[in-house]
Amino acid sequence: MSKTADFIRPHIRAMPAYEPILPFEVLSDKLGRPIEQIIKLDANENPYGPVPAVQEALGNLPYPHIYPDPQSRSLRQALAEYHDVDAESILVGAGADELIDLLMRLVLEPGDRILNCPPTFGMYAFDADLNAAEVVTVPRNKDFSLDLVALKTAIEEQQPRILFLANPNNPDGSLVTEETIKELLNYPLLLVVDEAYVEFAKVGTSMLGSVKEYDNLIVLRTFSKWAGLAGLRVGYGVFPNDLIEQLWKLKQPYNVSVAAAKAAEVSLKHAEQLEANGTRIIAERERLMTAFEKIDWLEPYPSQANFILCKVTNGDAKQIKLQLEDKGILIRYFNKPGLQDYIRMSVGKAEHTDALLEALKELERVS
Repeated sequence: MSKTADFIRPHIRAMPAYEPILPFEVLSDKLGRPIEQIIKLDANENPYGPVPAVQEALGNLPYPHIYPDPQSRSLRQALAEYHDVDAESILVGAGADELIDLLMRLVLEPGDRILNCPPTFGMYAFDADLNAAEVVTVPRNKDFSLDLVALKTAIEEQQPRILFLANPNNPDGSLVTEETIKELLNYPLLLVVDEAYVEFAKVGTSMLGSVKEYDNLIVLRTFSKWAGLAGLRVGYGVFPNDLIEQLWKLKQPYNVSVAAAKAAEVSLKHAEQLEANGTRIIAERERLMTAFEKIDWLEPYPSQANFILCKVTNGDAKQIKLQLEDKGILIRYFNKPGLQDYIRMSVGKAEHTDALLEALKELERVS
């Protein structure tokens, strides 16, 4: 009998593991601080959380012992009305992450290629590895804009089946113009525009309403950021008809829980409250940007998301992360290709901004 490891698919054995951030409770134990004394600015979560009506609805779920609707009909109808799109074009998932994986399962044979433009969201390359696809990498320019010449060359020479574009991009918050997106739609590939942070971007950024015009455009959204439902895992995508008919075959029957679906529906009913919170977040983002520009050892990048990426131009970025961690302030540290000595700070409430800026001033005084 072979060793157990011999049963593992070779491409899975060879792929690197995804490295998520530590859970809140683990961080609390690690820092020796109660959760209430931690300022968590490391995962782009919404500091305001869900609207109060969501908490009330979750506390009064009438049938948690019954399996959820496998087609999420009520939520899809609510999304269709909210976005003025056809409900039949919407698929709901356990986060947009599930939809990324489902799409790859649908269209990729082992060895097929996807096109990735790092630095960007890590799940595109992760799910491609999971599906035994080849990741063709076209690095972004130093300002994190797309290298369009190299991108077009890669499309023509490598013939990828899917191109993923986060818009705004994670981790820097930059935007791809509508003109560029439409130009890329002329190529024979599926273009996935991931709009996880679009509610924090300038009006008119979204391509969601354009899906009906193109048979190769897919737009993904999530309730994690804007609606403060990251812990419930609910996202959705708008797909061309030919694709969505087949995606229904791949989706797990009960992929979106009763709680997640109810929370998302209630969020849509109270969208004005979420928009007000979004306005507060954008205001704090601009306040942080102004402050970061005055710190001579930070180089902040303009952002249209709920975070700001900064290059540490003088000093050790990892030590800055650890020093802030000692003060109970959690930020993200990067040290990988295209992101050497970078830190990223999610936008919190006004009091979180106050604490972060004061901590950074203390670091300046120490240095």
